[in-house]
Amino acid sequence: MSIPKHNEMFLPFLEFLSDGQAHPIAEIIKHLAQKMGVTEEERKEMLPSGVTTKFGSRVGWTRTYLGKAGLLETVKRGVLVISAEGKRVLASNPSAIDDEYLMRYEGFREFKTPVNETSTASPMTSDVTPQDELEDAFQKINSALVSDLLSEIMRQTPEFFEGLVVQLLIKMGYGGSLSDAGKIMGKTGDEGIDGVVREDKLGFDLIYIQAKRWDLGNSIGRPEIQKFVGALAGAGASKGLFITTANFSKEAYVYAEKQHTTKVVLVDGKTLANLMIEYNLGVSTQITYELKRVDTDFFALESE
Repeated sequence: MSIPKHNEMFLPFLEFLSDGQAHPIAEIIKHLAQKMGVTEEERKEMLPSGVTTKFGSRVGWTRTYLGKAGLLETVKRGVLVISAEGKRVLASNPSAIDDEYLMRYEGFREFKTPVNETSTASPMTSDVTPQDELEDAFQKINSALVSDLLSEIMRQTPEFFEGLVVQLLIKMGYGGSLSDAGKIMGKTGDEGIDGVVREDKLGFDLIYIQAKRWDLGNSIGRPEIQKFVGALAGAGASKGLFITTANFSKEAYVYAEKQHTTKVVLVDGKTLANLMIEYNLGVSTQITYELKRVDTDFFALESE
């Protein structure tokens, strides 16, 4: 028997979680292998990259897809539980669950839609090049990584989050050395300001920070930004950074953009996670692919 595809494991995966208990991913992989007749030899089969097993990778994507659809939740690192919506799906006794079934969920649709998609043509009939497909796959993998990073941050303390913000700003070139930045973070005594960081290594200007680890589903509105702007004015500050794990409302962005005396930058959870990926904070490179082409200069020299 060949190794099952990720979408062939949607229903068995959910059914295993139907007891409502939290299960480690290793336990789920073992159950699915037994349930779907995957042999020990097949379980050991590696991807061409040699980084992980083919079966483990496919189970991982099964987990990601079900999570994007909101049918399961992560209790802690590597431990999953079925969600209320997942229970509702099982109660409807579906004969099968596939990608088309999951497309009814907005989170899954957003995840599956190519970032640069400009038409509704089927991938089988569109003029998508292999490199386009690779780029799209890269975006999907990073999207899953963004979700995982935010989930991991939410399991940490508020103090850890403030330290994470400092480290990110340092990696982005702000604040001088890490030790200097560490000294200036923390409560400054001004309501609504969690810390101050130097804009450059010489300290010609200061950036005042509010760092809030709020629930991912929350939307921060204009009133919170107004309070922050008021705190900045009280401190005589000209630049402020409001960074959070949550989202900002449209009104919050509009209000921030209208500020002229004080420049205010808003960084939401997704932007934060993408910056962490870009500046290699809290992530590690799993594998690197090199795209190569013919070196025409080399062959031109050889033919002269």
